[in-house]
Amino acid sequence: MDNKLQKIIKLLPDEPGIYLFYNSQKQLIYVGKATSLKNRVRSYFAGAKSLRPIEQMIHEVVNIKFIKTDSVLEAIILEGDYIKKFQPKYNVDWKDDKSWNYIIITKDKYPQVKTIREREIQTSKHLNVKTFKRQFGPYPGLKTRETMKILQRLFYISICKPNAQRPCLYYEMNQCLGVCTGEISPAQYKERVIKPLIIFLKGQKKKLLTGLEKQMKELSKKENYEEATRLRNQINALTRIRDVALLNKSFVEDNWRTTDYGLRTTIRRIEGYDISNLGGDDKVGSMVVFKDDEPDKNQYRKFKIKNVIGQSDVDCLEEIISRRLKHNEWTLGELFLIDGGLPQVNCVKKILKDKNINLPVVGIAKGPERKKNDFIIGNRDKNLIIWVNKNKDLLIKIRDEAHRFAIKYNRSLRNLKNN
Repeated sequence: MDNKLQKIIKLLPDEPGIYLFYNSQKQLIYVGKATSLKNRVRSYFAGAKSLRPIEQMIHEVVNIKFIKTDSVLEAIILEGDYIKKFQPKYNVDWKDDKSWNYIIITKDKYPQVKTIREREIQTSKHLNVKTFKRQFGPYPGLKTRETMKILQRLFYISICKPNAQRPCLYYEMNQCLGVCTGEISPAQYKERVIKPLIIFLKGQKKKLLTGLEKQMKELSKKENYEEATRLRNQINALTRIRDVALLNKSFVEDNWRTTDYGLRTTIRRIEGYDISNLGGDDKVGSMVVFKDDEPDKNQYRKFKIKNVIGQSDVDCLEEIISRRLKHNEWTLGELFLIDGGLPQVNCVKKILKDKNINLPVVGIAKGPERKKNDFIIGNRDKNLIIWVNKNKDLLIKIRDEAHRFAIKYNRSLRNLKNN
């Protein structure tokens, strides 16, 4: 790697966005998205190469540009816009219909918002561009289910039937504006829901926020405080988009790389878990968080086991991990460390797989006499194995802290019961 590229990579931010690779003819030959621009771009020039096609053409890259975004979702949208507009050589040559998805808006009375694969557009008799009011994409590797959930929350997209006999669940949660109850007309739905969505999918969030703020002030002057409050909440949500569900796959792509200099891969946040029952019925679980190798005690969490009868650490672990993953407001760790052996690791792997969360899981088994530390690596990635071997002391420290925190909570509950 020449000095020019080294200088560019050093200036890249540790934030979401898209990166643009140019060749010696100043042609854009590849565009990609990243949760961390610095980590992602740096990985392409690491000493250890994979068989990914992009790494086989990296010698053509002579210049790199980037665009920061406020969220991963916006990086995904911007990447699709650049692919469609510039048709970068290697994005097109390595095109995979299985991963190239589009977001479409139908011509229904109350327009529906859906995701669809390109090959479905081309082959289906019922799904073709003539039935779409709008089409956005392509979005390589789009996590469609998670993306639609985020867009539904941000823009109040209705998935209920118009004028149904009873309000839908989302109406009760203030996430549906009343399509099911007939409270919003098709024209109003298009103005309040579809129009803002289109502006956002065009990559014009600043324009959207400006327009929403203007509407909010006008509604307040007219004393329509209910709609003004909804717009205020929408503005706040758009300003701080919570798209952790879109981060998981990108984390593995961004971070499992080693370098010529033997540097550790970038794993900044590790969650450690342990179960404690002290031989009684007071079963509890602990979650500790280490960030940049140091405990972040503000992120620690305690769990009182509610649904497990008898002593089964695996069942207790299943309960606390399942409960933990319901909290989207908690920042998701970049590695799950489990105090336990293969059964515990497999349990957590299954839960994450069912939730479509692609994160590494590592267990530490103490053996029957609790005098040794056997590491069970749930994801058999060679770079993960290298990282674990280099960071065993850190992982043992996190495991011991999770154990300490669980016992402390268990004893506090027993003391309360006995007093």
